[in-house]
Amino acid sequence: MEKTKLNWLLLFHSLGLGCLSSSIFLQILVFKDIIQQGYFIAKEQNQLILSLEVFLSVFAVVYFVYIYQRYVRSLK
Repeated sequence: MEKTKLNWLLLFHSLGLGCLSSSIFLQILVFKDIIQQGYFIAKEQNQLILSLEVFLSVFAVVYFVYIYQRYVRSLK
């Protein structure tokens, strides 16, 4: 493989795994608040931050589907 392709692949996997791990961490925080307080409320005022969070969430879903498909294909 080319060096630039390896760099893009490394970036893709780094961002994907980072998104998945941060979503797991966020879920732990949410569940902790629900257990302690009985509810969870979150509100983001900054539209730029909200847009970035939505984009990274969509990216995490796409990355998860990609990794899952690779795993299923490797079982054949």
